[in-house]
Amino acid sequence: FIDGRKLITSANGNKLSESQIIQLKSYAGEICDNWEAVIAEAVFKYAGSVYGDIEKIEKAMASGSSIDKALSGFPENQRPNIIGVVADVTSMEDMQSAVGQTVNKWGQIDVVIANAGVGHFASIEDLTADQWKQTIDINLTGVFNTVKTSLDAIKKTEGYFITVASLAGTNFFAKGAAYNASKFGLVGFTQAMMLDLRQYGIKCSTIMPGSVSTHFNNNTPSDSGAWKIQPEDIGQMTIDLLKMHPRTLPSKIEVRPTMPPGSKK
Repeated sequence: FIDGRKLITSANGNKLSESQIIQLKSYAGEICDNWEAVIAEAVFKYAGSVYGDIEKIEKAMASGSSIDKALSGFPENQRPNIIGVVADVTSMEDMQSAVGQTVNKWGQIDVVIANAGVGHFASIEDLTADQWKQTIDINLTGVFNTVKTSLDAIKKTEGYFITVASLAGTNFFAKGAAYNASKFGLVGFTQAMMLDLRQYGIKCSTIMPGSVSTHFNNNTPSDSGAWKIQPEDIGQMTIDLLKMHPRTLPSKIEVRPTMPPGSKK
């Protein structure tokens, strides 16, 4: 069902929102029999080495080393079917360029995954204007830019928009003013967009994960986080959405660890 479809996704970064735009020409079972892992790698695992370090991100963006690092994680027989573009999701011009390069190479886009995100967690007393602006610019406006620049291409293929929100998009918590606002907004944006675009045969879903074992918010994945959702679980969920019969649309998916840490079986 997903063979030959073209996918573009943004991956996590910080400050400048280093976005790894990956175009996956998927030949499931032919060049890769584990696409959930490939998508997890593209969407969630990358950027851990530079996440949270503005100097590293600026250097990576200038040198292109971030793309080399990302592509080196894929088997050689897959690399001809993948391109990486460093872009700032807060820049409409950058996203137009990223989408344009993808369309120029493959002629179409079938799936867009908007995943770039950042988190600043502080009491409203301590939250700075810059932290607020960056959170909203990346987590919410960045998705708007991604969708707007790829919408014409997705209309042509009757494709799929998938946004990655959070359980923080429906559950508020202390010190989460900026993050909650961005993710509540993203959930609402995606659901409203779904109603706007379904008349064109376009599908829109938002995935709302709880605790995921990634480098987000300067976390270092380790065995102690084995209870958390793993990146490949979200990759599998993405594949499942793409394989869903076109008549059915899971428009909002909440996902959380089966058991919290310290639970007794």
